[in-house]
Amino acid sequence: MSQTDHPAPDQIEGAPHPRDTQKVFGQAAAEAAFLEAYAAGRLHHAWLLTGPRGVGKATLAWSIARFLLATPAPQDDGMFGAPPPPASLRIDPEHPVARRIAARSEAGLKSVTRTVNIKTDRMRDVIVVDDIRALGQFFHMSATEGGRRVVIVDDADLMNTQAANALLKMLEEPPANATLLLISHQPSGLLPTIRSRCRTLRLGPLGPEDMQRALDQAGVAVDASAAALAEVSAGSVGAALNLTLLGGIQIYAELIAILGSMPQFDRARGLKLAEAAATRGAEARLDLLFVLLDLALSRLARTGATGTAPAVEIVPNEAAVLSRLAPSPTLGRRWAETAQEIGARARHGRAVNLDPAALVLDTVFKIQQTASG
Repeated sequence: MSQTDHPAPDQIEGAPHPRDTQKVFGQAAAEAAFLEAYAAGRLHHAWLLTGPRGVGKATLAWSIARFLLATPAPQDDGMFGAPPPPASLRIDPEHPVARRIAARSEAGLKSVTRTVNIKTDRMRDVIVVDDIRALGQFFHMSATEGGRRVVIVDDADLMNTQAANALLKMLEEPPANATLLLISHQPSGLLPTIRSRCRTLRLGPLGPEDMQRALDQAGVAVDASAAALAEVSAGSVGAALNLTLLGGIQIYAELIAILGSMPQFDRARGLKLAEAAATRGAEARLDLLFVLLDLALSRLARTGATGTAPAVEIVPNEAAVLSRLAPSPTLGRRWAETAQEIGARARHGRAVNLDPAALVLDTVFKIQQTASG
């Protein structure tokens, strides 16, 4: 199989690729900071786009790439003065550069992601040094055409040591007219020398309105309010899309229903949840189940600690269930301890390939123990 036969490592399955997403929502401050540097002639050769996973860093990187390759460099037009600075990164989808990027034929742009190991025919877990060294040929070939060159590294956190050192050399001696855009979810894990040679653009979580706009742009039908999705995804569009495509809201509703039956054990619901996790190909749903379970238990702990259920309900009747099961700080601490124990059990169970149905049932029984006091 070739690289194109594998799922794209920089795309959520079932959602548009960031290169095909035209607008960034909820990140006006980061966009304005870049445009200000561009208009002032202080365009840094390397930018580090940071923030929680799924809030639009890749979409912003591709928007910047289109903008840089399609927009002439700012210059003084003599007696007529300089043109007004751009107010937006948006480039008309019919612009030749935008069309070439959409067709993956833009010679001035290079995207670096994880690649397939030809020996094993499996997608690598890291970005290797050969992926970075290939940029040397890209810069050499594209230099003959003049103009800007743009590189997107998604994500820079996955570079192994050799790849990181190879990239550092390029940052220390950047090619002319080149801009490198590094996407990082955890910049603290990057080499300090890489961070120090980049200008940082920080992106934050999206609110409900921007979440709704982003989901509408993705063209994915959702089965929950934007406020609920913003709450359950912590403002991450990527997480909200993943939740929607995997039926996350329905899973969370089922978890709240099971919690609502506590301290009694609704055996039918428990068995149904376990059977769904044990079906072939359900690994992603099982992972999501434990993520959502951790979220529910965390919200229980917070309800007990503060004496108030979260202001936004993810599913109907959630606030009543949380308030009944965690009416005091003592019970809040107990739920927090349960969350830690269940998380540890889940990680161990996945590591030793424990039967998923047994793992889920064991988890439900542990929750029942806590609910029973």
